[in-house]
Amino acid sequence: MPSRTFSIVPFLGLLLLLLAPACSSDDLGVPSDRIPTSGGDLVLGFIGHGTLLMEWQDRVIHIDPVSREGDYETLPDADLVLITHAHGDHLDPDAIAQIRTEETVILAAPVCGERLEGEVLLSNGEHWEGLGLRVDAVPAYNIVHMRSEGQPYHPEGEGNGYVITCADLRVYVAGDTENTPEMKALEDIDVAFLPMNLPYTMAPEMVADAARAFRPRILYPYHYGDTDPQELVDLLADEEDIEVRVRDLR
Repeated sequence: MPSRTFSIVPFLGLLLLLLAPACSSDDLGVPSDRIPTSGGDLVLGFIGHGTLLMEWQDRVIHIDPVSREGDYETLPDADLVLITHAHGDHLDPDAIAQIRTEETVILAAPVCGERLEGEVLLSNGEHWEGLGLRVDAVPAYNIVHMRSEGQPYHPEGEGNGYVITCADLRVYVAGDTENTPEMKALEDIDVAFLPMNLPYTMAPEMVADAARAFRPRILYPYHYGDTDPQELVDLLADEEDIEVRVRDLR
C-alpha cells in the first residue's frame, strides 16, 4: 500500500474554517453546516445518531444511512456510501437500497460483507480513492467497555472509522469506538465526529482526551444518546483551537 501523505491547511483556510456559519438549512434537505475547502464548500448534513450526509463538488456521500433516522425517499441519491460496522443502527440495507444507483460506490468494513452486495470492503488501515476523494479506514473498537460476558461491544478489527479527504480538508467520522491509540495518533484532522454514549462508545472525558491528542479544529459529538453534550463543551472550554459544535445527533 502506498505511503500516506497529509496536507496542511494554510492559515487563510484555517481562518475561514473557524469563521464558517453555524447550522442552516441547505439543498440536502437536512440541517447542515458549510465548511470551506480549496475545492469548494463541503456541506455536512446532520440526520441523527450515527447517520450523516455530505456533499462536495456535486458528489453526495451518505454515512451509515438508517431508515429510522431519515426519510430516504426524499434524500438525494448517493455517489458514495460509507458503512462503519454491521450493527443495525449503522447498517440498514433498506435505506441503502433507496439511495443506491448503478454508479453508487459502497465502502464497508469486511464484517458487513454478508449483508451487502457489490460493496468494496476496506479493512483497518486500507484506503480507497475515487470521485475526487480519498477515504482511509481507521480502526474503531472498545478498549474498556464490555458486554456482560466480557466481550467488547465493538471488537478490535471489525469496525472502521473513516478519514475523508476533500482537497485540503480532512474529516474524521469515528464510527463506534473508544479513544484508541490509532485515533489519538491521527494528524491534520480539520473536522471530527466522535461518538459519546455509554456503555457502547465514549464518556465525555474520553472524547475530550482524544480531542486533546489529535486536536481537530472542529469537533462534533455524535451518537450521543442521553449524554449531555454540554459536558464535553465544558471539558474543552480552555482549548481555544478546538471548537465544539453541538447538533441534534442523539
